[in-house]
Amino acid sequence: MDKTFRAFDPHQVLLLPPSLDDWLPEDHLARFVADLVDEVLDLGPVLADYTEKRGYPPYDPRLMVRLLIYGYTTGIRSSRAIERRCADDVAFRFLAAGQAPDFRSIARFRRRHLDALANLFTQSLHLAQKIGMVTMGRVALDGTKLEANASKHKAMSYGRLIDKEERTEAEIAQLEAKAQALLADAEAADEAEDQTFGVDGKEVDLPAELDRREKRLASLQAARAQIEAEAADKARAHAEDKERHRQDRTGTSDEQAVTDAGDTAAAKARPKPKAQANFTDPDSRIMKNSDGAYIQAYNAQAVVDEKHQVITAADVTTNPSDALNYTSMLDQSAQNTGVHPRQALVDAGYCSEANLEAAKDRQLDCGTDTFMATGRLSHDEQVPPAPRGRIPAGATLKERMARKLRTKPGQAAYARRKAIVEPVFGQIMTCQNGRQLLLRGEDGARAEWRLLAACHNLRKIFRYAGATGLAALAA
Repeated sequence: MDKTFRAFDPHQVLLLPPSLDDWLPEDHLARFVADLVDEVLDLGPVLADYTEKRGYPPYDPRLMVRLLIYGYTTGIRSSRAIERRCADDVAFRFLAAGQAPDFRSIARFRRRHLDALANLFTQSLHLAQKIGMVTMGRVALDGTKLEANASKHKAMSYGRLIDKEERTEAEIAQLEAKAQALLADAEAADEAEDQTFGVDGKEVDLPAELDRREKRLASLQAARAQIEAEAADKARAHAEDKERHRQDRTGTSDEQAVTDAGDTAAAKARPKPKAQANFTDPDSRIMKNSDGAYIQAYNAQAVVDEKHQVITAADVTTNPSDALNYTSMLDQSAQNTGVHPRQALVDAGYCSEANLEAAKDRQLDCGTDTFMATGRLSHDEQVPPAPRGRIPAGATLKERMARKLRTKPGQAAYARRKAIVEPVFGQIMTCQNGRQLLLRGEDGARAEWRLLAACHNLRKIFRYAGATGLAALAA
């Protein structure tokens, strides 16, 4: 052939070792993460945990935080996947400086420093505030269901638990009786025992079988106790709230009566037969997601600022309903940022008499004007125009809020809700692969959700400030 090609020799030996710094472009996300960890983030809580001088030297915490932040930002969250990327992916090799931590080291580091990693969320929020990405003019509050690291098929209802517990207890009693009979026979007639169980002595399997059944019974009893405790707590809270309302109506105040009412209700409480507990992750619950499917999940909450879709508050609850989180989430957002928003947009899932009253008080105390949907519209249903004239003096809080959302300013403000918060959930689910949690337990789920929220904010900062825009953050 006459054609000349560029030189290509796969077996060429490099005279000098290659520099990892030459492998990535200047504006790469990995460079931003490296500079962020080395120069901006406060890793004091992580470093303070290393007090033992003896033993084999652990991996540098900066290396591990680099890998976790970059992994959670790009959707590589599994410790095994991160280990593979440290060998296969240029960005991960750059961040690890050529080292390759094994997946056990990565998983142990994440579990050991889970609280410190979750606190990166507030650091990311303060960085976004520092460069003017958060204005708190208008925020949107919403929730999404995150799949727990547990199968819904590993859950059992209270009614089935009772039946299963009784059958397991009967099986244990039968096995114990059989074991006692075998031991008695063994002492008297070894030959008869061999004929019954074989020369290998299969009776030794009985203690193991007993142990397995007893462990199963213990897990059933623990699940039953959990469901009963939850039913008692719910009944107690309802009775105490009812007694306080009664005292408010009569103009009296007796905290002992409130406590007594709660204790009485808790003692009488009985779980519903369909109340469930999961054996893999007891804190998770069966919830309906946006597609209408029932999944084993946690309810993840987020408050999002309008200007750059920065998350200002993030939390996880075990209650499928969003209504209990209106006050706590807006309070958390104000605590994290030091500012109350001028407007708060929430959907119909938060609408309740208590939240409408709280929204009224919040506007008077904090200046936050809440736009709360009072119901869901059918597909293609148009919002009816606001009635003309003065608001009737006897209108309820729900009627007043519905009228407020039907005005032109109300419609214009509430129309922004989806554009503020829904893309954030979509980006976390797709770009960060955050649809399913890896950690179990409510505390683990909360910490992982906040780490996902922190990485979302850091990605927004990267898009806004660029890989070379850390000088303002480090100042």
